[in-house]
Amino acid sequence: MHKRRLLAATLLAGATAFGLSVGGAVAADEAPKPSAADALALKPVQANVEYAQPAAADLAGCRVELLDKKGWSGWVVLDASGRRLRQFVDTNDDLDIDLWCYYQDGIEVYRDVDADFNGKADQYRWLGTAGTRWGLDENEDGKIDRWKRISAEEATAELVAAIAESDPQRFARLLLSSEELESLGLDAEAHAQLEDKLRKAKRDFPLLVRDQKAIGPKSRWAHFTAGMPGTIPAGTAAAGKEDVTAYENAVAMFEANGETGQLLVGTIVQVGPVWRLVDLPQLPGDQQALASTGGFFFSGANLAVGEPAPVAGGMTADVQKLVSELEKVDSALRTASGDAAAKLHDQRADVLEGIIAASDPAQRASWIRQLVDTVAAAVQENAYPGGLERLRGLAKKLGAGDEELQAYVQYQILSVDYAQRLQKVESQSDFPKVQEWWLGALEGFVEEYAGTPEAAQGMLQLALSKEFEDDEKAALVWYTKVARGYRDTDAGRKAAGAVRRLESVGRELPLTGTTLDNKAFDLARLRGKPVVIHYWATWCEPCKQDMKLLRQLQARYQKAGLQIVGINVDGVRSDAIAYLNEVKLPWVTLFAEGGLDASPLANMLGVQTLPTMLLVDAQGKVVRHNITASQLDEEIDKLVRAGK
Repeated sequence: MHKRRLLAATLLAGATAFGLSVGGAVAADEAPKPSAADALALKPVQANVEYAQPAAADLAGCRVELLDKKGWSGWVVLDASGRRLRQFVDTNDDLDIDLWCYYQDGIEVYRDVDADFNGKADQYRWLGTAGTRWGLDENEDGKIDRWKRISAEEATAELVAAIAESDPQRFARLLLSSEELESLGLDAEAHAQLEDKLRKAKRDFPLLVRDQKAIGPKSRWAHFTAGMPGTIPAGTAAAGKEDVTAYENAVAMFEANGETGQLLVGTIVQVGPVWRLVDLPQLPGDQQALASTGGFFFSGANLAVGEPAPVAGGMTADVQKLVSELEKVDSALRTASGDAAAKLHDQRADVLEGIIAASDPAQRASWIRQLVDTVAAAVQENAYPGGLERLRGLAKKLGAGDEELQAYVQYQILSVDYAQRLQKVESQSDFPKVQEWWLGALEGFVEEYAGTPEAAQGMLQLALSKEFEDDEKAALVWYTKVARGYRDTDAGRKAAGAVRRLESVGRELPLTGTTLDNKAFDLARLRGKPVVIHYWATWCEPCKQDMKLLRQLQARYQKAGLQIVGINVDGVRSDAIAYLNEVKLPWVTLFAEGGLDASPLANMLGVQTLPTMLLVDAQGKVVRHNITASQLDEEIDKLVRAGK
């Protein structure tokens, strides 16, 4: 009979909640059988899992048996009636437990999974009567990084938990990502509106948590309520090549202090096996009746079969006419150049201003931002010479009523003005004058619009400029202001990462993440070897030149075991994969969604420009935190000679 070999010690006292095995590989029939008490003492990695836990008085009736399943080895824990309580499994015969399963009423309701077989749980699944959630823990720290599967109901439950625990990252995991938004293939207007909603939701969540009083630490999700989900068929209205399915006006009911409350969630859209939020939730006042938040995809009117659905947000006929005109201008711009392109950009701005004037107030800000963004881009591409004055005129029309929107417009004006001044620089001696103007203008801006997201961006630019000047002391002052003043925002996290990077020399670098092929990575595993960390993107040509040098250096210092760790910050994973399918790199590449602006890997060290490289010695300590390609050979040689 086949002898099942087990790590019995995995179930004995000393095993951690993260599923770390503690050695002791022996044959099953030779291993001391773990007691039921020891096996039942293990707990799921994720909190608030409801599973069977016998009372102390009932432990004596529980027993542990060998798992009898083809291809699997492990232990099963049964209660006195023979009902299953736990199951601990080695699925790949490597003598380590890689499934920790928990049961309720004899049904498996949750499992921790070690998918890469390294002794740590990296996936968490709710099963049976507990739901369908499937979370991925890419850095194996016990926290879910993204959802592989989650239902609309479970998304609202997670939302209530995120508010109850004041956890912006838990909320951000529920939002439609930029990659998922792109995959929906929505029309330009719907895409822009959703992008604006998502940006504001992520930014304003900490304010919602701070100001609301209804949901506290002990509040619990009760149930989900919504009408039937609806589908916008491919090729009509906002939908692109694929159908778009969504719930509108969804509500999460919660219990707090013995009373039931209502959380207005709004639209929840389906992207494959996950359901995503697109907006910041709302809490009605104590006396406010449950009301519709206004669906994003559906206007509320019944749509006749075969008729085109209304464009997202329910545009008026006048706005729809202007949007059609806008699409014609955009089509003409694709092949235009020179004076013709400039005239079209001017015409496009006229149309957008018409849309802004005719739009519902709720949509106005989104159209203004689109106007500002497209004009600014056209100016910086030298396609719209009159664009800067156009932006200044828009700022005057806005007035001082909406400080946040005004800050957005004014920051774009500053950026465009700076770009144009740089384009006009004729000699190297003129550059310091432009730079002096830029830094002075930024300092004035951050003072006038203190507290706005654009002020944080301005301070990041000021800090970066000080880095370029090798004035790291001054850079740290600016980064620290952002890190402290904008906690739980992308800018705040990036600034905190920059502080970490600038103060990293001589310190160990705790770098963990997930590779492009979804394998867990920990820099600590490369201890004993010098390492170059290279931040790059497919759109960064200097980065590609660095890769050629890094190949040469890796070959030159092969005996020293030089390791390269690439960190890709493209906005879309598929871009990096496509590039590396053509350019095979002999080292690992990490990736996290968000791009240079918001990727956790970029924010971790406050990376704002590419390429960025760090050199780490064999002890795992940073030697240089902003090293250039031309400096690498000499610095690595020093490390090798010193034996570090």
